[in-house]
Amino acid sequence: MTIKSAAPRIVALDALRGFAVMGILAMNIIGFAMPQAAYVTPRAYGGETTTDLIAWALAFLLVDGKMRGLFSILFGASLLLITDRADAAGQSAASVHYRRMAWLALFGLCHFFFIWWGDILFLYAAVGSVAFLFRGWTPGRLIRWAIGLYAAGTLILTLLMGTDIATVRAGEAPGASAAAAQAAEELRSEYALTDDDIAEEIEFYRSDYPTIVMGQLETPDAPFVAVAWSFLETLPLMMLGMALLRNGFLTGGWSSRAYRRTLIAFLVPGLLLTLPLIWVQWRSGFDDIITHNAFVAWGLPGRLIMTIGYAALLMLVIRRFSGGALMARVAAAGRMAFTNYLGTSILMTFIFYGYGLGLFGAIDRAPLYLFVAGAWVLMLLWSKPWLDRFRFGPMEWLWRSLARGAIQPLRRQ
Repeated sequence: MTIKSAAPRIVALDALRGFAVMGILAMNIIGFAMPQAAYVTPRAYGGETTTDLIAWALAFLLVDGKMRGLFSILFGASLLLITDRADAAGQSAASVHYRRMAWLALFGLCHFFFIWWGDILFLYAAVGSVAFLFRGWTPGRLIRWAIGLYAAGTLILTLLMGTDIATVRAGEAPGASAAAAQAAEELRSEYALTDDDIAEEIEFYRSDYPTIVMGQLETPDAPFVAVAWSFLETLPLMMLGMALLRNGFLTGGWSSRAYRRTLIAFLVPGLLLTLPLIWVQWRSGFDDIITHNAFVAWGLPGRLIMTIGYAALLMLVIRRFSGGALMARVAAAGRMAFTNYLGTSILMTFIFYGYGLGLFGAIDRAPLYLFVAGAWVLMLLWSKPWLDRFRFGPMEWLWRSLARGAIQPLRRQ
């Protein structure tokens, strides 16, 4: 039976979104607190101790890409819900959807340039504009095409990144020509960060707000480059979200046995695909090119499979604890995912950037997860009391009002 609230909200979907918005911080925390390269490899920063390396390995295995993947799946499901409701109300689904995406793109650009470089909102707006075209497809067709597109994207990135490995190996092989050796050296220098580079980045993020914003404005193409790199990962995930909404998976419509079977069938193979990548990176001494290949391309199959496994696991948790006070708070955090996502960026940049507490680069990798836990507590504490008084989260209300061209009622009667 589909789990619904009286609104009618799909509580299972809200709770799943709550877990996703909390989980995504577990990887983003590195981007908030350390030089950007530390997001990819502990060799760049935050990998000096055994504890830090264990923290990196666990994040790579359990979190990296999986929570963002779950977020992408849920975005596709929400896209379908909203456009279906527009159809049912006699409105133009295309008009409703593209107004929402236009404003989301603007929010994303503001987030990137004025708050934090790790924005995904612009990516979602761009890819969501394409995903709309597939909303009429059957679940089976959506799944088949999603798998095909994801496989194509994985192959393209693997080949693109793999040419760098081939170039370096050829240039560093015994008897390599001078031209090949020079090409390998130049390529390695593109990947490598010097101590001066790291020190400069730390100084930059410990500086004042105008300096940081001006630095972000110097890379106006960055949000568009992110779309190009992530398009064939994000679009298939959104398509899967549509399919999993249609077939009842995301609404709690499957049996517990079916969720358990999906959990075992996906989570275990995903772990087995991802674990060797940790060993490969460690065995290479966290070679810059190897770690970038593992992060960008090689980890994609395991990420997708584990994301589905996580979704099944969380649906079982939601079903087991539905009706409980904690799950109600998780669902409230999910209903306010947009606000909580942006709020987390504001809070974390204040903690780590120079215009706030200035802790950028000052906290080891493992202790950063204490900040993650603290942010989770804040989300759970404030989201439900807010929604007890108001219909929407602050940013959800603003987005809804702008997209509809009219101020929406906020306070509950």
